[in-house]
Amino acid sequence: MYKTKCWLLALSILDYGTAVTAYADEGKPLKVCAAEDEMPYSNKKGEGFENKLALLVGQALERKVEFVTWPDPRYFVRDFLDKGLCDVAMGVDFGDPRLLTTKPYYRSGYVFISRESDKLDLENWNSEVLRKVQRIAFVPGSPAEVMLRAIGRYNDMFNYSQELVGFKSRRNQYVKYEASKLVSEISSGHAEVAALWGPSAARYVKASATPLVMTVIPDDNTRADGQKVGMHYSSSMGVRKNDPVLLQALNKVIDEQQDDITELLEEEGIPLLDEPDPENKS
Repeated sequence: MYKTKCWLLALSILDYGTAVTAYADEGKPLKVCAAEDEMPYSNKKGEGFENKLALLVGQALERKVEFVTWPDPRYFVRDFLDKGLCDVAMGVDFGDPRLLTTKPYYRSGYVFISRESDKLDLENWNSEVLRKVQRIAFVPGSPAEVMLRAIGRYNDMFNYSQELVGFKSRRNQYVKYEASKLVSEISSGHAEVAALWGPSAARYVKASATPLVMTVIPDDNTRADGQKVGMHYSSSMGVRKNDPVLLQALNKVIDEQQDDITELLEEEGIPLLDEPDPENKS
């Protein structure tokens, strides 16, 4: 009986591995969920770094990539992925409960951005300079807002923050804050500091004619009630919950192509961090 169970287990593993290979070799297009205008991640022209990552994955799977774009990034799982209109999403949070997520392919963090010439002493949210500067650019609803409230600067920045709104859609009043505009606030001298998600800002920091500095914010922040406010996050690829075969194929791509993925992200200028111990992973 024991040998029979072992044989069945080995057969199931073999069949699953064969299925993964077959899936990758089907020749069907790999439909990638992508925002139509959410730079620097993706756009219709394929100029985002997630567009480039998707093409790398498609090449590894020997499948042509087709981008399925949407105008509002909040509902892509419900309205596109779950309905089978696309197969995989790049850059989702590791462990997102709405999806099956691959192993992380990079980890990054929120950063302080300032002008190099200002030589600001920016180490963490307790830095004294954050209590003295006139303007701090940030995206409402982000961990940066939580910490601005914690250090007593949110109310000071409220009116300024409203000036930075780049777009309101008529559907559900989706408010968009352009990372490029927030970085330009620093390079132009209109604001002294920005607190932004590193991957969203890196391209514009790198391209700025005014030399800028990115300082990764430590991941040891708490609110007044003692709750941790995370600043470092791991990014994965996501698939439908009923598609574990594609998930396994993507994990294999990450294992085999990690060096190329990392090179692409470094070229973008994204600050990359080491993965934490599994029990502490965000």
